[in-house]
Amino acid sequence: MLKVGVFGAGHLGKIHIQQWLEIPGVTLVGFYDPNDDHAASAITQYQIKRYTDPEALIAAADALDIVTNTTSHFEIAKACLLQSRHLFIEKPMTHTMAEARELVKLVSEANVKCQVGHVERYNPAMLALRNRKLEPMFIETHRLAQFNPRGTDVAVILDLMIHDIDIILHLVKSPVRRISASGVAVISDTADIANARIEFDNGCVANLTASRISLKKMRKMRLFQRDAYIGIDFLDKKTEIIRMKGEEEDRGFFDFPIELGEGRQKIISIDTPNIKPVNSIREELADFALSVLQDKPVSVSVYDGLHAMDVAHQILQKMIIQMNPEANEKNNA
Repeated sequence: MLKVGVFGAGHLGKIHIQQWLEIPGVTLVGFYDPNDDHAASAITQYQIKRYTDPEALIAAADALDIVTNTTSHFEIAKACLLQSRHLFIEKPMTHTMAEARELVKLVSEANVKCQVGHVERYNPAMLALRNRKLEPMFIETHRLAQFNPRGTDVAVILDLMIHDIDIILHLVKSPVRRISASGVAVISDTADIANARIEFDNGCVANLTASRISLKKMRKMRLFQRDAYIGIDFLDKKTEIIRMKGEEEDRGFFDFPIELGEGRQKIISIDTPNIKPVNSIREELADFALSVLQDKPVSVSVYDGLHAMDVAHQILQKMIIQMNPEANEKNNA
């Protein structure tokens, strides 16, 4: 049995606690949260042990799950890694790039498993494409949410857009060539709505929009490649693939021809892959536990987390320049 401890019993922390209690091969030893209200709620709901000393929780567990505010991730992770404990750490994995680089070094030195919680990798709509050949050359994403003060400790880039950044970097196997971005702070002190354009060496372009001040929720990604369009709805858990077939290919029930002239035609095929209902958070936690128990690589490594953070912070820097042109001119003077 894998002994797991949880740091953080807030909204997301309690969701993680609930999932750990239902994952086979795992024993949840307890949690640490200095907030008495959070702790009392978790104890009432799940009848689990509260640790008042973080070092005692680390000593009692084989693996720790960090679900605290982003600003506290690094110090907690460092304490765990110095005791050679396996780690699951929510995205973004640290608050700063310096912390992220140090965390990667600590994970390597501790020789343990460390997975970053980019949960959209486990979204049923994304899992439905696991065996499909994806080579997008243009990507468009919209991740819109209603305002919630819970996520305002970081800019919307690190709060929402980073989900799409991670997936795009996972799909596009090419170095980033150029980044441009713009954003606006409407309610909080950091950008609440932002747009970014990422250009890759292989010619792929990604256009990302994220907002946490929208009237309705939206989490969609559209992939365009040479012979297909793939639409992914992360919110409604739906995926559709529209692609071109050759004349020699068998026709499906939802296929139809289009005339290209000079007697040539192509077949348009519409495919809606079967979506298996899964709990994405349980899937990622169970996958991490399996990596530890079977000594196999994690699916979302600290290197993935570092890459996503690097791009996110480049977007932030571009956005800061756009939002504060006078300060930028002063610095360059």
